Amino acid sequence: MKKLVNDKTQFVADMLKGLTLADDTHEVIADSVIVRKDRKKDKVALVSGGGSGHEPAHAGYVAEGMIDAAVCGEVFTSPTPDKILEAIKAVATDAGVLLIVKNYAGDVMNFEMAMELAEMEDIKVDRVIVADDIAIDNKEQRRGVAGTVFVHKIAGYYAEQGLSLEEVKAKVEAVLPQMHTIGMALEPCMVPTTGQYGFELAADEMEIGIGIHGEKGIYREKIETVDQIVARLMTELEKEIEGDKFIVMVNGMGGTPLSELAVVARYLKEYFATKHLQMTKLFVGNYMTALDMQGFSITLLKHDDDYAAALDSKTASKYF
Repeated sequence: MKKLVNDKTQFVADMLKGLTLADDTHEVIADSVIVRKDRKKDKVALVSGGGSGHEPAHAGYVAEGMIDAAVCGEVFTSPTPDKILEAIKAVATDAGVLLIVKNYAGDVMNFEMAMELAEMEDIKVDRVIVADDIAIDNKEQRRGVAGTVFVHKIAGYYAEQGLSLEEVKAKVEAVLPQMHTIGMALEPCMVPTTGQYGFELAADEMEIGIGIHGEKGIYREKIETVDQIVARLMTELEKEIEGDKFIVMVNGMGGTPLSELAVVARYLKEYFATKHLQMTKLFVGNYMTALDMQGFSITLLKHDDDYAAALDSKTASKYF
């Protein structure tokens, strides 16, 4: 295994120490929780997290204008309830705490357990569950993927406006059904703690509908040109969307050069034109990755002027 790893059992701990060296607005508490040093005083605080391996998510979005704490589990493994509780307690204000949870069984269970424990300590807390991955037919089982980053930013915007916990939750829940994502991979990721690939692909194959934890997709095909891949993913997205104006994210899976993501964006823009769709905002980069997986995802968020304002608003995060 060729990885920049000193001790695979200390991979996440070493990573978190390095992240705080690179950003002195952060600190690590309870071994695996990244929090803002400049805590909120009277506004709703936001806590997110999950397994590590999605960098810059989630720690990279711990910043003014986005989230207040990120709970970092082991690679592709949900953080435990006690760590999530530590995050809640560290950032809680009288206005309350909103948990932003990706729809994976372990994350949902552990965040809900932590929420119950926090409520027992008289902390006002609630949660939203992000499930934007259309690769799963059953909407109840859809995974939270790159759209989670839009949720971090939009929720952060409304929290900074001084809205109540109930209002911030309602605003976010209005966003969720308007947001859809699907991804693909040319190469799977290597998990540094196991030394194993998530799945196998032949040299001339690509995987459609992959997950962000190294999961294989819903089907595989022979590799196509970028315009054909974009059309394939958009065909799936168009089964879900309504309207003709969208905020768009082209998200790298961790091992894809920015040059190639830019090529994707170029052909996605062309596809929009042929379908008479309007791209009102475009984000291109690595936002929610799967270690070193080579591939990308497309997220479409139905345009709303408030959402556009939220995504344009100031944040101290270097990654958005």
